Amino acid sequence: MSQTPTFAMWHKLAGKPGGKQLFSAAMCLRVPYFRTVLPSVRELRPGRCEVTAPKWWGVYNHIRTFHAIAACNLAEIAMGMLAEATVPTTHRWLPKGMSVQYVAKAETGLRAVAALPELPEFGADGFDLEVPVTISDTNGKAVVTGTITIWVTPKKR
Repeated sequence: MSQTPTFAMWHKLAGKPGGKQLFSAAMCLRVPYFRTVLPSVRELRPGRCEVTAPKWWGVYNHIRTFHAIAACNLAEIAMGMLAEATVPTTHRWLPKGMSVQYVAKAETGLRAVAALPELPEFGADGFDLEVPVTISDTNGKAVVTGTITIWVTPKKR
């Protein structure tokens, strides 16, 4: 199976000094809205992605905690990078929906982990792929949990 250009870039950069930061910056150039949370991709492999974001004034809400929608942006980054590492180049993926629960105040920087319990089969039919995402604070306490559904289909020839 060939890698997507995104996953190939990760493999090229991740092991080099500053490579993960360079990859994260390149990701933000490709999808500018992502940069609003200053994300840093920490781990990326098929079925799993971990992304962190610092707490800074640009993500504050009215009580100076990490804004709920900024946390959703972080969840979408983790899901999108997981999809780029997981969905083969013979297929495409599109976000279809997101369900989130805000389970605690986010008073620190955050860590989002998107992880599939098992890798799906990619066949001739389109299917919904539910990607669970957990966002935790720097103490490891979950602050947001959710599921992002993506629609996966074979590319048209």
